[in-house]
Amino acid sequence: MRARTIIRDPRDRVRNGHPWIFDNQVLRVEGQPAPGAVVQVFDDRRRPIGQGYFNPASKIQVRILTPDLDEPIDDDFFLRRVREAWTFRQRMVDTGSCRVVFGESDGLPACVADKFGDAIVLQTLSLGIDRWKHSLVDALREVTGVTRFYERNDASVREKEGLPRTTGFLGDPFPTRSTIEENGLRVQVDLAEGQKTGHFLDQRLNHAAMEPVVAGAEVLDCFTHTGGFALHAARYGAKQVEGLDISPTAIRAAVVNAEMNGLTARCAFREANVFDFLAEAGRTGRMWDVIVLDPPAFAKSRATIAGATRGYKEINLRAMKSLRRGGFLVTCSCSQHMTPDLFRAMVADAAKDARRQLREVYYGTQPPDHPVHWSIPESLYLKCLILQVL
Repeated sequence: MRARTIIRDPRDRVRNGHPWIFDNQVLRVEGQPAPGAVVQVFDDRRRPIGQGYFNPASKIQVRILTPDLDEPIDDDFFLRRVREAWTFRQRMVDTGSCRVVFGESDGLPACVADKFGDAIVLQTLSLGIDRWKHSLVDALREVTGVTRFYERNDASVREKEGLPRTTGFLGDPFPTRSTIEENGLRVQVDLAEGQKTGHFLDQRLNHAAMEPVVAGAEVLDCFTHTGGFALHAARYGAKQVEGLDISPTAIRAAVVNAEMNGLTARCAFREANVFDFLAEAGRTGRMWDVIVLDPPAFAKSRATIAGATRGYKEINLRAMKSLRRGGFLVTCSCSQHMTPDLFRAMVADAAKDARRQLREVYYGTQPPDHPVHWSIPESLYLKCLILQVL
């Protein structure tokens, strides 16, 4: 018989589908489960909730895998979950490059698998899922036909689970640089050294949405990373595009991507601190037709929301002041803690201080291979607004 965890769930949050059970919800553990083992979960009225993996060292002490107390958690279980995830992607997106597994939204908490052509990058970010890493590789190989796997378990969150940071091949070595296609553009991906799993796959619909506003425009792409918005702007007919990033590695990658797509005549990239750059633009009166803001997640936790909101507001306010009347602001946040309502309120507050009016052109989130699970608010993390600034 499996060990049991008895929890407090007064708002039925877990019973209604959220898989995270925090340490302050756990009333007691019956038995002696090893860290990473699967336990049965009951509430304080002895009603069954399901099974999940257990880690007494983590703030998230149990991550629910299934509501069925009797379902075997074995290789076949993970094969079924991966197959369901892949079938969904085949229906919804081009699977040439896509997110194959999106953690909790696919019933595989703390697991991310991104496919880039003929390779998959895997992240197992909790102790419980890390124990099944090789079973997941076998399942992904069987379901997708991909034979090349690379582990990007260098995220700091693993340390909170008592796990080391590690990267490397899960199987035979292969070249870790490749080229994928996004919206007709060729993009270089570095699986071993690129951000997160090597490339951000989640902005492709938002990249495409800017097409109507950039034709013939002067565009400034802030936090350009490897050039995602900048390259799309040039492809969609922008007159001139300037991309900024504080990382020299990102800038070098953006330059390569521009060269691969024959866009160097209209795309320029350089290292810059965006906050300082926009402040200087405000002092000198420099103006653009379109400004893109796609910063990293300023809000890493709920405790940092206030400071992050100030940072988001500052760059949005400065960007609005540097837009010609009738120009367009493309503004994004990838922090799950910056909710859509908070994000909109922040942008509205920035517009008020900038004495500018806004007209909404587009609102987007993440694509279907990063599905938003309605029982898991944290699965909605990406927000993108395109606004005309009047």
